[in-house]
This record gives sequence, structure tokens and C-alpha cells, in this order.
Amino acid sequence: MTESRVKTVRKQLLAAVQGNDRKAAESHLALVLKLIDSAANKGVFAKNTAARKKSRLHTLFNSMTAPRE
Repeated sequence: MTESRVKTVRKQLLAAVQGNDRKAAESHLALVLKLIDSAANKGVFAKNTAARKKSRLHTLFNSMTAPRE
């Protein structure tokens, strides 16, 4: 259940980033980070796996504002 919720919110974040909707992306990012931390505490994800997932999502979100060449 926890892993499924993480995947669902992650997909919503990806859609917001592709749609260039910064406000929606910010809210989905905050929620998915919280869910990943919760899943790591429950043992669904290993600590380093959770950190890697969070890092990749931050990078994706930050790419929205980066100038494109």
C-alpha cells in the first residue's frame, strides 16, 4: 500500500513537471518526499534507496527551472 502510494504521487509529480506547472509540482514533491520518508521508516525502502529516490526527484524538480539550451 505504501509503495503504491509513492508510485502514484511520483507519477503526478512527473506529469506536473512535464506540464511545467510549478505550483502543482511543489505540492506533489513535498508529499512524495514525506511518503518516501515514511516508507523508509516502515522498512518498505532501505535507507539509501529512499535517499536515492529523493535525490532524483529533487533533480527532476530543479530541472524545471533550469534554462534549457
